[in-house]
Amino acid sequence: MHKPVAPNYHFITHWQFPETDCAEVYRILEDVGSLAEWWPSVYLDVKVLEKGRPGGVGKLVALYTKGWLPYTLRWNFRVTEADFPNGFALEAQGDFIGAGRWTFRQEGPDCLVEYDWSVAAAKPLLRRLSGLLRGVFSANHEWAMRQGKTSLELELRRRRGEANVPAPPGPTWPHN
Repeated sequence: MHKPVAPNYHFITHWQFPETDCAEVYRILEDVGSLAEWWPSVYLDVKVLEKGRPGGVGKLVALYTKGWLPYTLRWNFRVTEADFPNGFALEAQGDFIGAGRWTFRQEGPDCLVEYDWSVAAAKPLLRRLSGLLRGVFSANHEWAMRQGKTSLELELRRRRGEANVPAPPGPTWPHN
């Protein structure tokens, strides 16, 4: 059993996708195996380790990620709740320890998305620098989520069959 860790960071991100059914957004985010293809600026490698039960609860995913800062993170998440098409929740372990909740709400023709992420930095360097560089690490998260919104908009267009959709933004720094 892991000792509970108080979150160092709490982020709430809001996205709005005009003329989009929330089921589309849910299905793209649920398809974690494709994250590195459509959100490559952040997700460098993604492996589904356990599929979980029908609906996704119990799914275990290993991630290799980065932001605009020149460091990478290795962490896993497990889906703890799933309520298609309204949202799902996850718990994170590894270089991050915490919990996230994606919530989708249909408002007329638009899909409103909220991501609530409470996380502690467990990677030793990040944990030591967290107090000093809190603003920089927060800006890194905000950058990653902006990239995610842009990348998801492009992925929606691609999955809808639109021609000539540009490639999503790639990573800012070389990585190994």
